[in-house]
Amino acid sequence: MQEKPSRSLLKAISWRATGTLDTILITYLVTGQVKWALSVGFVELFTKVFLFFVHERVWDRLAFGRIRGSESFSI
Repeated sequence: MQEKPSRSLLKAISWRATGTLDTILITYLVTGQVKWALSVGFVELFTKVFLFFVHERVWDRLAFGRIRGSESFSI
């Protein structure tokens, strides 16, 4: 079973929201500056959504690690 691109996109967005909050927190803890933390978080949000989407689409085309399910009965 393959995923539709819209599912990959939604997964990318939800994962990046989590990751971006993590990046903002870490950047704030390292720099102590909210402005830097938000700036870094904003930039990486968009670049990583794109990269994750491409990553998901490539992996969806690979057969590695998939088990073929039982075929549907047809006459």
